[in-house]
Amino acid sequence: MTTTVRVPEERSARVPAEQRGPGRDRDSVRLLVSCGTEVSHHAFVELPRRLRAGDLLIVNTSPTLGAAVDGRIGHARVVVHFSTRGDDGRWAVELRDPDGRGTTRARAGGPAGTEVRLAGDVRLVLEEPLTPYGSRLWWGRVSDPDVLGLLRCHGRPIRYSYTQRDQPLSVYQTVFALPSADGGGSAEMPSAARPFTARLVAELVSRGVQFAPITLHTGVASAEAHEPPYPERYEVPEASARLINAARAGEGRILAVGTTAVRAVESAVDAGGVVRGRKGWTDLVVTPERGVRVVDGLLTGLHEPEASHLLMLEAIAGRAAIERSYGEALSGLYLWHEFGDVHLILPEEGPHAERCSSNYR
Repeated sequence: MTTTVRVPEERSARVPAEQRGPGRDRDSVRLLVSCGTEVSHHAFVELPRRLRAGDLLIVNTSPTLGAAVDGRIGHARVVVHFSTRGDDGRWAVELRDPDGRGTTRARAGGPAGTEVRLAGDVRLVLEEPLTPYGSRLWWGRVSDPDVLGLLRCHGRPIRYSYTQRDQPLSVYQTVFALPSADGGGSAEMPSAARPFTARLVAELVSRGVQFAPITLHTGVASAEAHEPPYPERYEVPEASARLINAARAGEGRILAVGTTAVRAVESAVDAGGVVRGRKGWTDLVVTPERGVRVVDGLLTGLHEPEASHLLMLEAIAGRAAIERSYGEALSGLYLWHEFGDVHLILPEEGPHAERCSSNYR
């Protein structure tokens, strides 16, 4: 998407929807619906009327961790964002500077050998950059192997300067979040699912919409630069793979809830186009050139113009459709980021084609 588009600061959602006034809940956000270049405006609670029996929603069950921890390098204060746990026990981390307003600002990574003192006399030593094309994220080794215990005791949710205040970790958990067997989770919330409530899920089920759970533990966002997504740990259970394949064989549309769900399920499709139960690491980057092989549509938040996620959106809907919908979102005063409004991208062409205006029931 063209980087000439700029999102005004006032379009950032500063607090969760349920804190913006009496009688509000998580689902009190707006829903932008696009089908090709046709765009319409709705409330999120209307989602069940935009879907139909047989549609399948792929949802991420990864819980959010309190991944931000205070530390010191010498006498200087820093904040460590714990991103991803490696198979060798190291963690991918990002060091950030406190900004004096309760949040943080970007900081140059490294150098190798930098030692960060954390709570409880725990030490973090930076070893090498996570990737050869950037220095923001580093692999680091922690003196106490129980990093998840450190996060439970001393961590807090990662937040950025566009938000108004700290929030409890529960605010960053989606209705689909489940405890992981190893205690792991996401550094930042899989936020596309945040507006769902138990009531809305029940209504969708009553209308014949199905859910296929997957897990992808997200790392920290890459908002500072045009950084491609880096490897993340995922699992597509066998039961979910069967649900997806059955829906594809029928009349249902496969709709991912969030870019994380797209990345996971597109990593689990074989050469014949069949989704398999798989788990491990994925380094898949979904671009218009690569395209998508499983998902027909996507429910997602509104992304910054520089975000690599927009390439995935263009792979699903095409550049013209995304530019049109983002123009509508800006002129319609939609709210951005994890507490903001959401965008439902429905398929225009293919075996499940249907005009947006005919989806109501």
